[in-house]
Amino acid sequence: MTHVVNEAFISPRIICIDYFSAALTQSIMKQVKDVIDMPLVSPYRGSEKTFEMVKQQVAERWGTAVAKKFNAHTDAMPFASWLKYGFQVKKGEKALRSITFIESEDPETGETKTVRKTVFLFHRKQVEPVKPKQAV
Repeated sequence: MTHVVNEAFISPRIICIDYFSAALTQSIMKQVKDVIDMPLVSPYRGSEKTFEMVKQQVAERWGTAVAKKFNAHTDAMPFASWLKYGFQVKKGEKALRSITFIESEDPETGETKTVRKTVFLFHRKQVEPVKPKQAV
């Protein structure tokens, strides 16, 4: 016994699948574009002292022209922040050093104390896009 498939019956399903596929593709492409267009924003909080400290290190390594264009909000970030944006630190690069102060409360005494912490930053000249893993 041979089954005959009615083309009129299949066609709306194919059209529906094609429409869904196109809509899904558009949605994925929009998400990719949003990630690509996402501005790089560091966790920098605006201290003038730490800005000058890092800017001086940038000038020592790459010259005053680069230091004049230095933007603490987009040009220097910790390792984890660069990874979040799809970049990896180039092999052999050494971090720029900055400091931050963290306030913490002692649970026993309730005292608030400020602790100085060193922050290791990498300039955009020290990173490259993450390379996809190659199949073996």
